[in-house]
Amino acid sequence: MTPPTLDDLRRHAVVRSLFAPTTLPRAIERLGFVQADPIRAPARAQDLTLRHRVRDYRAGDLERRYPTLAVEEDFFVNYGFVPRALHALMHPRQARTAWTQARWRQAHEVRAFVRERGVVHPREVDAAFAHGKTKNWFGGSSNASTQLLDGMHHRGLLRVARRESGVRLYAAHDAHAREPADADMALDALVDVAVAKYAPLPAPSLSMLVMWLGSAAAPQWREQRRGALARARQRLPSARVDGMTWYWPAGENPASRRHAAPDMVRLLAPFDPVVWDRRRFEAFWGWAYRFEAYTPAPQRVRGYYALPLLWRDQVIGWGNLALVAGSRLQAELGYVTGRPPRERAFRSALDEELAQVETFLQPRPGRAAPGSD
Repeated sequence: MTPPTLDDLRRHAVVRSLFAPTTLPRAIERLGFVQADPIRAPARAQDLTLRHRVRDYRAGDLERRYPTLAVEEDFFVNYGFVPRALHALMHPRQARTAWTQARWRQAHEVRAFVRERGVVHPREVDAAFAHGKTKNWFGGSSNASTQLLDGMHHRGLLRVARRESGVRLYAAHDAHAREPADADMALDALVDVAVAKYAPLPAPSLSMLVMWLGSAAAPQWREQRRGALARARQRLPSARVDGMTWYWPAGENPASRRHAAPDMVRLLAPFDPVVWDRRRFEAFWGWAYRFEAYTPAPQRVRGYYALPLLWRDQVIGWGNLALVAGSRLQAELGYVTGRPPRERAFRSALDEELAQVETFLQPRPGRAAPGSD
């Protein structure tokens, strides 16, 4: 194999991730994990990610179709959607925080309540058990029942059956009854899914992913993470490029001339696999992109929910998008160089992308707009 250059790695990253649009189940299976985020500006991150990879995708399609898909909401490296085979591999999960006997009694009571009713809204659990209030992770107050449900979901006692106006509705789940998988085998499989999603990966990013998998996806195997990382470094193809070691899945050739990015503009979700790794982003494109939704407004550089703007295989700027009057797309674009490319092909591709985003944000005939219920 010809040793890849940094340009080869960049083209490989873009082309392998932005594969030809397919069906929703196949896209999720190929991605392995779709990161979720509740902010809708102009759409949720999972929808912005899937619209490039699913034919005729509209905002909210994943949430609408979720009950019929072989998909689960769960933690992987972050929270999102995973195929059921991957979900099963991470369970039975032992959370990092041990519950008291009293907490376990509450959990068993709630689980019996959920099993009896089939699917429940958190407010039904709160009304039935009156667990009271508790301090949340942000220092505020929230229903203790909500935290209990979150903990039960993380431990595999419950699953998300569907959502109602964005709120998770739960059903009973029997993941805790399974025999635990072989730790090394399971961790290797989890690492392979992460690598397949985010490759090619610089060595520090590979290490970070393995550590995160042992914290979020499989905390029961935290002690085995270093061994999993060592095995990954041994089995994955790699190359030293510009002073950094890079890894990618077996059977792929980053230096292949087939990795030619088309003349397309794409506005990507902040958590799209193409741009998710900020270390890789700066190596490929030479500037720093930061997610600024939680940055105080006066300190923002590019906007509340700036979407990276990809032209061919170059991220050349960003866009802040919004629907005006519920139907017309408003786009505020910025460029790293201060101005857009002068090529006519870019202007045409940008117009096409903005038109596609506008269509993606419109409700399907006979359906309400996302978030209007």
